[in-house]
Amino acid sequence: MRPDSGEVWIGDQDIASLSGAALLDVRRNMGMVFQNYALFDSMTVYENVGFALIEYSRLTPSEIRKEVTAMLQAVDLSPSIADLKPSQLSGGMKKRVGIARALIHRPRVVLYDDPTGGLDPVTSDVINELILTLNRKHEVASLAVSNDMHTARKIGTRLAMLYGGKILATGTPQEIMASEHPYVRQFVEGREDGPIQYV
Repeated sequence: MRPDSGEVWIGDQDIASLSGAALLDVRRNMGMVFQNYALFDSMTVYENVGFALIEYSRLTPSEIRKEVTAMLQAVDLSPSIADLKPSQLSGGMKKRVGIARALIHRPRVVLYDDPTGGLDPVTSDVINELILTLNRKHEVASLAVSNDMHTARKIGTRLAMLYGGKILATGTPQEIMASEHPYVRQFVEGREDGPIQYV
């Protein structure tokens, strides 16, 4: 989707103005972890994680198998699950498979849509720690959208709070938590009373 207005910069390129092959080149350097996993139900874990390599690389099947095995281990999953279908996995395992799929082609940027949505608090924290570890290990820039303040504080180095289609506040987690803006205060404190009107 193209933005209605403004710019979207990745590195030194405004990707909002790109199209065709130029936009595809930028997208090849990005990975996406979807909120609801978006795994292919009819494919095995191996096929889901290796999808980009199977479709777009020149690697041999044995080289792809080696890459998938290494990536499953990187997200703390046993390679023994490679032949299972998504329906045979827990929510936390599906999230890890989604992260492995997003990282398999070594992107420079990974986008996370509510990375801990639908997970219990313990599993959520495991995923948060995994994201931090993978960011360091693979040297990727990550952008996460979340309404979970624990996740935002834990994995974020800079936060931006959106409300009504506008950015209300940006800063470090500490700066956001100390904000005096009434909307920001209400959100970080999790209060239903106050200025925000939910529809």
